[in-house]
Amino acid sequence: MATITPTKPVTSPRQSEWIPSPRSLYRLSLEQYEAMISAGVFTKRDRLHLINGYLVARRTELPPHGAACDASNSSLGPLLPRGWYIRSGRVLKIPGYASMPEPDLVVVRGTWRDYKSRYPEPADTALVVEVAYSSLSADRAMAGIYGAGGVPVYWIVNLVERQVEVYADPVPTGYGSRRIFKPGRRVPVVIAGVEVGRIRVADLLP
Repeated sequence: MATITPTKPVTSPRQSEWIPSPRSLYRLSLEQYEAMISAGVFTKRDRLHLINGYLVARRTELPPHGAACDASNSSLGPLLPRGWYIRSGRVLKIPGYASMPEPDLVVVRGTWRDYKSRYPEPADTALVVEVAYSSLSADRAMAGIYGAGGVPVYWIVNLVERQVEVYADPVPTGYGSRRIFKPGRRVPVVIAGVEVGRIRVADLLP
């Protein structure tokens, strides 16, 4: 006669415990993502952007982050030569890497009229600025995509370690150089290969 051993019932894991295998995740192309945006699939409440083919939730902005964004904007603006302007929290399209991030600041060529029917791409870009407060590891990881995608210079205004990280010299794996600027130093602003001025680190950190 068979013996039946009582066991605990099998239950589904709680939502917070379930993590899908990376291999099971579905990746979107830029064309698919743009079609979903055009169709109104996402709203501003969704707070998503496309990174390396994956939909990634954007973090809620905290007060120090917003203050540093404003400080960066006001410090950079007066230094920009004619023919360049700052886009804040807008899409930057990186075609070769299925990415459409929304950096805190992007210095792009032209005027807003040039982007009425298309997104700016790395060829239009001189500088990307991300303010890192709760997103430092993610912002550092983005250096690989920005650099490989052809963005000339990438800054991380690092509020955690109170410094500005400047990535330059794009290579296929990211950037060939990284410089750290601490309070008391000035960060060079390079637009299209030309240094147009310097900003005190203290002016970028709230």
